[in-house]
Amino acid sequence: MKQNNTFADLKSEEKLARQKIIIQAAERVFAVKPFNKVSIRDIAREAGISHASIYRYFPDQQSLFVEAFFRGAEEIEQILDQLINDSDTPDIGKISDAFISYLADNDQYLRMLTHFMLDGSLSTEKLEKLNAAERHFFDKFDKLFRKMKKPEPVRPLSHAFFAALNGVLITFRNYPGRTPEEVRQHMLNIARIIDRSFSNIQQT
Repeated sequence: MKQNNTFADLKSEEKLARQKIIIQAAERVFAVKPFNKVSIRDIAREAGISHASIYRYFPDQQSLFVEAFFRGAEEIEQILDQLINDSDTPDIGKISDAFISYLADNDQYLRMLTHFMLDGSLSTEKLEKLNAAERHFFDKFDKLFRKMKKPEPVRPLSHAFFAALNGVLITFRNYPGRTPEEVRQHMLNIARIIDRSFSNIQQT
């Protein structure tokens, strides 16, 4: 059956399309400029609109930054979903490699995540949205550890695994005297130690 669109539908679709353009512009700016130095004017310039126009689509700067972070979170979640769901015995090494590689290649999302974790100025609503995004990661790692037959409750293992991988990224992302490829390989090598530690956890 043919769908009948209204002008309201078109306006809604147009608004979503413009929001997407603004978010993509924000991501490009975050990729080349320190997160705490990025302004709405920077993003507006990249998007090709006036900075005042951005507020028609995002009520404040925090809202825009949070939505930009969610785009990256959704992408890495989809990658993890495929790796975990496609096997009865998922490889924890492939999971940690995917997590670290994605955030190494898309450093702006790591910087956003650490900024949000450390910045106490987030509103309650936005902090809850961020916490919900983290819980999605924990849920996926819960599934991983259950498939690995780890003892219940597995949620503390998921917390520890998430913290360990983020710790590797934060600690070594600016490793002095190393090329980007050397830094990546070092982080993946450290991840192997983490993988073995979690693989060796046995039922007590």
